[in-house]
Amino acid sequence: MKFGFRIPSITKRIAARTSIKRVVRHNLGLKAPRGLGWVTNPKKALYNRVYSRTTRGCMVSLLFYAGGFLLLILMVIF
Repeated sequence: MKFGFRIPSITKRIAARTSIKRVVRHNLGLKAPRGLGWVTNPKKALYNRVYSRTTRGCMVSLLFYAGGFLLLILMVIF
């Protein structure tokens, strides 16, 4: 299990959006509603839940630090 920052990958992002499996599933309407991952694939759902709670996206951290920096500047000015 990964802890820490996620490393973005353009190739994985494109591959996930253009896979044949995704196209077929979306065209046939075979998608399960949101939140039913526990029913369709419990092992993957558990992994994804832990992963999303133990890692942070790189953009989230940048925005958090940028927001703190702007707040610091505003405090100094006023």
